[in-house]
Amino acid sequence: MKSVVFKDRVKVYVNAGNGGDGCASFRREKYVPCGGPSGGDGGKGGHVYFQADKNIDSLLDLYFKPHQNAAHGGKGQSKDCHGRNGKDLYIKVPCGLVIFHAETDEGFAEILEDGETCLVAKGGCGGKGNCHFVTSDNRAPTDWTPGEQGESKTLCLELKIIADVGLVGFPNAGKSTLLNQLSDAHPKTAPYPFTTLNPVIGTVIFDDYQRLRVADIPGLIDGAHQGVGLGHDFLRHIERTKLLFFVIDMAGVDGRDPVDDYFHLRDELKHYKESLEQRPFLVVANKTDLPEAQTHLADFQKRTEETPLAISADQGLGIEKVQGALYHHFFPKDMTCQDYL
Repeated sequence: MKSVVFKDRVKVYVNAGNGGDGCASFRREKYVPCGGPSGGDGGKGGHVYFQADKNIDSLLDLYFKPHQNAAHGGKGQSKDCHGRNGKDLYIKVPCGLVIFHAETDEGFAEILEDGETCLVAKGGCGGKGNCHFVTSDNRAPTDWTPGEQGESKTLCLELKIIADVGLVGFPNAGKSTLLNQLSDAHPKTAPYPFTTLNPVIGTVIFDDYQRLRVADIPGLIDGAHQGVGLGHDFLRHIERTKLLFFVIDMAGVDGRDPVDDYFHLRDELKHYKESLEQRPFLVVANKTDLPEAQTHLADFQKRTEETPLAISADQGLGIEKVQGALYHHFFPKDMTCQDYL
C-alpha cells in the first residue's frame, strides 16, 4: 500500500457543539414555602477554530481525520445551576491555508500568519431554564427551551506553501539536489525525472542565524499552466514565494536546450499568473561540471542576456554563490564585504 506523506488539498467536515437544554425544576427547601422555579440554563456549545502553526507544512492529519467535532454544552441543572460550556476546538493547520465552501466553491477565509485563528463554525447557545418564564400570572412555569444546534460545515482546504524562495525547473534539473546542499532537508534524488512528487520545504540557516525557507517545487513541463503533468497541483505553491530560482540543466543531459527551458519556464509562470512575471528571480546554471555545459553556458548568456550562477549541485560546487545571492537579496543591510564571498 502506497504511503501518504503530503497532502495539500482535503475536504473536512466541522461540527460545532450544540447548546445544552434548559432545565425545569422547582426549589424545594425546608421552611421555604413556594420556593419557585430554579431551573438553570444550558451551557453553550464549543466553537471550531482553525489556528495556523508554522511547524506544520501539510494537511496530512486532516486527511486521515476529516471529521472534527467540538464538545456539546451541558444541560442546565436544578438550583439555578448553569450547564457546562462545551470546550472550543482548535485545529492546527499550516500557514498559507485557503478555505472554501465545499457546496459553492466560494472563498471562506485565508490563514497566513503563525498563530492566526479563524472561526469556522459557531457553537449553539444554551437553552433557558424555567426561572426565565416567571410572570405575574404564572408563578410556577414549567417552560424551558432546548439548546441551539451548532453549525455544521463542509469545507475544502487548499494549501499554498509560504516560503521565501521557490526552486522551479524542468524535471531532472537538480532542484532537489540543490535543496539538499542548501539545507537539512532530504528530498529524494535520483538520475531520472519526477523523483519529487510533492513540494519539499528546507530551511537555510546562515552563520549569523538568519533563516530562509526554500521550497522545492516538483518539475514543471510544457503546458503546466493548463494542468499538463503535475500542473496546477503544485504551481499554486509558487504564488507566495518572494524570490524564484530558475534551476536550469546547463549540460542538457536529457537532450534539452537550456535556453528553451528558461523561456518555457518563464512562459508557463506568466500564463499561470501574470504577477509571477514580475517576481524577482535568479537563474542557477546547474551541472556545469560536465563538459557540454561550458558551450551551453556561453550560448545561454548571449541569447537570454542573463548571467546565471554557475554551480554543480551534485558536486557541491558554487553553493556558496547561491547562499551569498540569497543573503544579499533578503538581508542587504546585514551584508558586509567579507560575508559569503
